[in-house]
Amino acid sequence: MPTWSVGKTISVRLVQRSRDSVRQQAGVTLVEMMIVVTLVALVAGLTYPSLSSGLETLRLRAASDSVVSLLNTSLERAERRQQAVEIQIWPKEGVLQARSADLGFTRRLEIPQPLRITDIVPHLPNNSDDAMRRVIVYPGGAAPGLGIEISTPAGRKRMVSVDPITGVPQAQ
Repeated sequence: MPTWSVGKTISVRLVQRSRDSVRQQAGVTLVEMMIVVTLVALVAGLTYPSLSSGLETLRLRAASDSVVSLLNTSLERAERRQQAVEIQIWPKEGVLQARSADLGFTRRLEIPQPLRITDIVPHLPNNSDDAMRRVIVYPGGAAPGLGIEISTPAGRKRMVSVDPITGVPQAQ
């Protein structure tokens, strides 16, 4: 028979009962589960705004990189193939299109929603902001001093511009 440290003897049945009661008590109560669920919801609620703004920033960066790529491809096409390339910009629809005179080169880029084109530099007199703009890139000519501003609904902005001296598009 097992004995306690004080010298008393205890029956085997009592020891088994205490082991069985420990097994029955193992687990999670409803109150403990509700506390954990509340903490997880609190942490998720606190981190959601920063995660959503981070995703918006990534979308803005990806869209501006796509515009840089379209402009770079158009400028290179004009130089290497010695063909004039027309770049059309529809700010209201959020669309940019580049095409050559013989239509052998056509590229179209749609800015994903909810991003939009908010500004095109240089500003033209007597021209509405939503009107379609055309820029023609001539082979051997100077690169156009063009800037396209893309923004998010939260107000974050990114300007894609072509440096008129180097002719290299870049996002700022």
